[in-house]
Amino acid sequence: MYCVGDKIVHPMHGAGVIECIVEEKIDGELMEFYVFRMPLSGLVLKIPTHNCAAIGIRPIRSASEIEDVMCSIPDIDATMTVNWNHRYQENMQRLKTGNLLDVALVIKGLTLRDRERGLSTGERKMLHSAKQVLLSEVVLAQNVAYQDAELRLNSIMSNRE
Repeated sequence: MYCVGDKIVHPMHGAGVIECIVEEKIDGELMEFYVFRMPLSGLVLKIPTHNCAAIGIRPIRSASEIEDVMCSIPDIDATMTVNWNHRYQENMQRLKTGNLLDVALVIKGLTLRDRERGLSTGERKMLHSAKQVLLSEVVLAQNVAYQDAELRLNSIMSNRE
C-alpha cells in the first residue's frame, strides 16, 4: 500500500505523486483509488489500490539507480526486429514491464531506427511515450528540470556525453 506523497511509476504513463486516496462506488461496490498526478504533464489518473501490482505500479528508483540506467544506455544492444508489426509488439511489451532498462532499450532502438530509416507515426508516438516515462522518473528521482534531463538524454543518444 502506498501513501499520500509517495512517488510512484505507472509503466505506461511515467512517474508521479500520489495526491490522495479516495473511495468510490463502482457497480455497487466500494473501491479505493490512488489519485496519481504527473507533475510534468498534469495528467491525473485514478488507480485502483487493489490492482497496482497487476498494472505494474512501483516506487520510483533512487537517484543512483537512475544514474546507472542513464550511464548504461550507450552499451545497450538495440538490435530490433525488421518487421514493423513484430517490432512494435516487442517494444510495447518492453514498455509494459516498467523496467527502466527495457524503456531505455526502446528509446535507443527507435532513435537509431529513426536516424537510419525514419519511423512510422505509431513508432514515433511510442518513442515519445518511452522518453516521457524515462524522463519523468529522472526528474522526480534526481530533482532536475525536465529540459536538463531531456538535453542529457539527447546527448547520450548522440554519444556526446
